[in-house]
Amino acid sequence: MTQTHVQERTGVATVGGNPITLLGPEIKVGDKAPDFKVNKDLMTEVSLADYAGKIKLISVVPSVDTGTCDAQTRRFNVEADKLGDDVVILTISVDLPFAQSRFCGAAGIDKVITLSDYKNRSFGQAYGVLIKEIQLDQRAIFIVDADDTVRYVEYLTEMKNHPDYEAALSALKELV
Repeated sequence: MTQTHVQERTGVATVGGNPITLLGPEIKVGDKAPDFKVNKDLMTEVSLADYAGKIKLISVVPSVDTGTCDAQTRRFNVEADKLGDDVVILTISVDLPFAQSRFCGAAGIDKVITLSDYKNRSFGQAYGVLIKEIQLDQRAIFIVDADDTVRYVEYLTEMKNHPDYEAALSALKELV
């Protein structure tokens, strides 16, 4: 069996001030969005192609069960109403689909699509957000246009920090 080499990036992010290693490449504006496989529910996998022709705001959170992740998901759920049918907001974490579903039900999240990277961490490795030490995805925002070109990227350098919501939403509105 051939071992594939996964790029490791150090010195770019922390969890609680402690340095971590991110697995996968750093995605940049102008890159073609990498494909990925994540779970919509326990049995159903989806990929980038399932959202073809849509503008995608991909909100990456370590776990919906934390304050910052909760606030980030709620904020984008509120904004989703103002964006129209050409835009889809995907919140990706390694939480099990059951936990994501329970969280959305309790929080009234009904516009954001939650997807789970729990099975093979495909998204985390493709987008360079998989934390080697704890196998969670580091907080990040990616905006991908209808042609699957990356138009906005924000990698958070500290897990507990909030993303720049205004900058992300402004970049998104330029595409709508």
